[in-house]
Amino acid sequence: MNLAYTMAPGRGDTDLILQRLASELAARGLRCCGTVQINSERAESGPCDMDVRVLPDGPVLRISQDLGVSARGCRLDPTALETAVGLVAASLEPGADVLIVNKFGKHEAEGRGFRTVIAEALALGVPVIVGVNALNLPAFEEFSGEMAIRLPPEARALEAWVTHVTGPAIAAA
Repeated sequence: MNLAYTMAPGRGDTDLILQRLASELAARGLRCCGTVQINSERAESGPCDMDVRVLPDGPVLRISQDLGVSARGCRLDPTALETAVGLVAASLEPGADVLIVNKFGKHEAEGRGFRTVIAEALALGVPVIVGVNALNLPAFEEFSGEMAIRLPPEARALEAWVTHVTGPAIAAA
């Protein structure tokens, strides 16, 4: 089973790295499933809007709720997240070279979200790369056991890992 994760120190940096990775792998002809997150700054003050693009070709779903400028706490729209999970699960069935999950977040830490899709991909032999933040790292480590490898937050390192675990046939694609 091939499971890797990465953590970047800056806000939104992991999202940018995973977007670049998905683009690079697709350009090489690999079939990527999963999601990458797109953060869009808002004209008015307040937190950014969060969207996910379902790989490989969309759709783009807004996963954040607008709770107002002064709102604190989780802005995740759980219905939108579960829609993304369903779309990714369906795209995993026909075959994939790699599963990219933008974040092992609160929902995954609580046993929901992409947990089942990650497990299904691993059972099918599909390598998985997950973005993790420090807050959810303990839950991810509990979920993954000794199976996950931590990779540096660099697209080239992630791409090299994918090449290594997918084998020479895909590396030549």
